[in-house]
Amino acid sequence: MGRVKEHEEGGRRVRGWAAVGCAAALVAAALVAAAAAGAVLPPREGTGPEQPETRTAAAGTPAVAPANAAADDDCGGHPEASLRPSAASGPAIERIRKRGKLIVGVDQNGYRWSYRDPVSRKIVGFDIDLAKAIAEDILGSEDAIVYKSVPTAKRFDAVNERDVDMVVGTVSITCERIRKRHIAFSTAYFEVGQQLLVPRQGSTVRGLDSSVSGKRICFARGSTAESELEKVKDRLRPRVVLVDSQLDCLVKLQLGEADAVFTDNALGAAQAAQDPAVRLVGTPVTTEYYGVAMNEQDTDLVRRVSKVLADYRGGGPDSRWMRAYRSWLEADLPGVTGPPKPLYRD
Repeated sequence: MGRVKEHEEGGRRVRGWAAVGCAAALVAAALVAAAAAGAVLPPREGTGPEQPETRTAAAGTPAVAPANAAADDDCGGHPEASLRPSAASGPAIERIRKRGKLIVGVDQNGYRWSYRDPVSRKIVGFDIDLAKAIAEDILGSEDAIVYKSVPTAKRFDAVNERDVDMVVGTVSITCERIRKRHIAFSTAYFEVGQQLLVPRQGSTVRGLDSSVSGKRICFARGSTAESELEKVKDRLRPRVVLVDSQLDCLVKLQLGEADAVFTDNALGAAQAAQDPAVRLVGTPVTTEYYGVAMNEQDTDLVRRVSKVLADYRGGGPDSRWMRAYRSWLEADLPGVTGPPKPLYRD
């Protein structure tokens, strides 16, 4: 990989979030049934007595930092560096135009990010707004999309087998996914970190430390959480609970079949907003970036999506990125002042 250059768009943003809670009461049995059935609860009104803690990047902090740089040496320490943006067409773009639809793999249960609204029955969320911008740029209409629900464990198979053109669904960019799973990513569009979600009452888990010894820790197959826990399981000795879909972990936590969920803190905060009986604890143990996942052979599509993201970030406080953030995420992830700065490869 060539030398990485940094290109600035947008402002600073939060590196992690502490517990996010709400005081509105929900009936636990109804919540469990809805989650198990794949339904997603609508946003609740009101705010709780606890104020979420936010941490903004300190002055002078680099806009982009390598996620697990030591493990990503063969990616130059920056797996989030993508191909430079281009509006040029190629085989992948022409294939999509000939079909007349963009096929996007999504998680229909990612509250605030990508979920089926129980009232409108439409797929909505932060990731969906981005997918619409991509469809609009390539096909001239934000509605020229076919959404395909893809479990966490099957996301990269769907991309490699061309069941979908891309996955837009809180996918962390890692060197392992680039090199071993043959996935290409757009530039980064959100910064996250792995953190633990636990019951608000009665939990003794403090974070990813000795307090997880003997505890049932749930995470999705093929997730970043799985690879991170693999690094510490011999030392911390948790009991592993594996599922195919990340939302299944929240259900197991609610049913008492898991003691904690290990997941991206952005997803964890959204699930804490769904269920006031759970909260995030500890601090994020990684720095990661979400990107749009595509087939590594579709270089023209990768460049086109990075071009869409460059436009999406543009405009500062009035950018489409910021409007989507305020619409979907700000209530549960306050304090974010802009998207990550993209990195490009020479």
